[in-house]
Amino acid sequence: MMAKENYSDPNGKLLNSITTFEVNGEEVKLSGNIIRDYLVSGNAEVTDQEIIMFLQLCKYQKLNPFLNEAYLVKFKNTKGPDKPAQIIVSKEAFMKRAETHEQYDGFEAGVIVERGGEIIELEGAVSLASDKLLGGWAKVFRKDRNRPVSVRISEKEFNKRQSTWNTMPLTMMRKTAVVNAMREAFPDNLGAMYTEEEQGSLQNTETSVQQEIKQNANAEVLDIPSQQNEVPDFKEVREPEHVEMPPIYGEQQSTPPARPY
Repeated sequence: MMAKENYSDPNGKLLNSITTFEVNGEEVKLSGNIIRDYLVSGNAEVTDQEIIMFLQLCKYQKLNPFLNEAYLVKFKNTKGPDKPAQIIVSKEAFMKRAETHEQYDGFEAGVIVERGGEIIELEGAVSLASDKLLGGWAKVFRKDRNRPVSVRISEKEFNKRQSTWNTMPLTMMRKTAVVNAMREAFPDNLGAMYTEEEQGSLQNTETSVQQEIKQNANAEVLDIPSQQNEVPDFKEVREPEHVEMPPIYGEQQSTPPARPY
């Protein structure tokens, strides 16, 4: 959890100026106003602080929100004050980041099921109709380590019986295990990023956000000034304070891995 941080922007410099950074060789230009007008999903008004946090996360983690790598989502709360906005990162962004790391050496992943009274780890996302899904597992290999980073997570901790989980539970379980393992393997690169499945309270957010981004992107031409104003840098990217991660049920393996080729 990040410490409470107040992002002071009395003159609106961060919201109005253009921040330029590079993602995979492509130039990305963002401002607070662009984010508010084109990259926010949900039916609640985001605050300036939430926009700035999202902008800085995209900048320092090299995420391109126009390619659906990151979303800023906020919904109204009918029973009280609105909850803080959620910053969601796609699984594809995790994979791209891992694959560009010089020490990345592949991964293995699958699901954990109960079959005939025994607990079995299956590779991939295929099981028998009679199997009971218990969880997911993943191993991420690094060239500079003798053992993989191994994670096992519980189905009960992540499956909220919503959206895609109802129709594709095996795929979603494997996907969530992969993301958790990637974060543990590369904490400096992925430590502040969380996917929709880990947030646990959104219903099919990723699909709806992608549709909204496409609609907004085609609705109006962005008028981006050619002159760039200097944007103050933060020393580090801090994890948004509102994200409450469920415990990761994982363990390190003592057996040297078989390389996944």
